[in-house]
Amino acid sequence: MDDVTVTRTLVIPASELRERFSRSGGPGGQGVNTADSRVELSFDVAASPSIPAHLKSRMLDRLQNRLVDGVLTIAASEHRAQLQNRAAARERLAAVLRAAAAPPPPVRRPTKPSRGAKERRIAEKKRRGDTKRGRGRSGSWD
Repeated sequence: MDDVTVTRTLVIPASELRERFSRSGGPGGQGVNTADSRVELSFDVAASPSIPAHLKSRMLDRLQNRLVDGVLTIAASEHRAQLQNRAAARERLAAVLRAAAAPPPPVRRPTKPSRGAKERRIAEKKRRGDTKRGRGRSGSWD
């Protein structure tokens, strides 16, 4: 098992990951009943020493709906080969952790439309209203 690289500065060592294998559903022919190709990759986010404290609190907060007792589990069964499912699970784990570790977006400072923008909007509304009024039953412009 290899380490999972989340970002340039955050790497999850393979010793902190747990893999479980089980039979996968779907197509596979005769081998589908004997091959354990489905992969469940588990990572204990809450107890991981490799995640810095400031990132850990952010990750736990953002992943709270996906964690069970602080453990994040990713399942992969889209491929017929176990090796491909292992790689897919690692990629998905890295993507989930990358999204959870991302810095929060900058705070939006509310702004007001300028006076010119308000005037242009009202003028366009009046033009549009005049156009529609000209389509009346009489068909004549006032």
